[in-house]
Amino acid sequence: MSQSEIKESLDLLEKDWDVDPILRKFMLGGISDVSDYPIKVKDVIFHVPYLNSEKKYILWTCHWPDCHNCCDRQGRLPLTSDDLITIGKGLKYTKTSDFIKNETNIVTYSEPGPSGQLTTMTTINLKRKTDETEADDGTHISCRFLDTEGGCSMHPDRPGVCYLYPFSTWLENEKGVARVHATYQFTGDCPGFYLAENLDPMKDEFKAYSKTIYDYNMASNRTNREGFASTSFI
Repeated sequence: MSQSEIKESLDLLEKDWDVDPILRKFMLGGISDVSDYPIKVKDVIFHVPYLNSEKKYILWTCHWPDCHNCCDRQGRLPLTSDDLITIGKGLKYTKTSDFIKNETNIVTYSEPGPSGQLTTMTTINLKRKTDETEADDGTHISCRFLDTEGGCSMHPDRPGVCYLYPFSTWLENEKGVARVHATYQFTGDCPGFYLAENLDPMKDEFKAYSKTIYDYNMASNRTNREGFASTSFI
């Protein structure tokens, strides 16, 4: 996301939530003295930003049900092959092909990869509104499965990617072993970030998300192998 998009998101967020001015400055690129603190939890390495000037880590917790911004301002919902079957059945489709035809868009987009390289993704995306087109991809749209109480009407069978936010994840081959990495997405939409002197307050989140992130990456990798999506690095 561009700085202007993040600023727009933060401005909207601050209408309902208090945003730490230090975190706001960091998200807008005003703090550069930042270290990457990796912590391994089960099969996932989390990369936690450490603000050297403040001597504090950036941690996160979810404020649902008071907040559901990640559903209100979705950019895209890429599906794994598991999602195609599970969600298709939930929407009463007997054929996965009919579900893909009627309820999804196939889109290609590029974004910076974890090492700075350009990553081009081709994915099958769940339509966030019934008349969504490819031109809407990457724009902020409230998900049509968000109910009036801020919950997901297809939970627990919602797309795997929905369980990840606000983490961004990637898979690396380390000496023949698949290693999953995760870091935060700073989109400006989430009020759950805060500063702390140690990692203890987030131990439960790390444990819970480790399995979720690992399983999603395995499903995404399998989706690419099965030809439902593709990833290329430039």
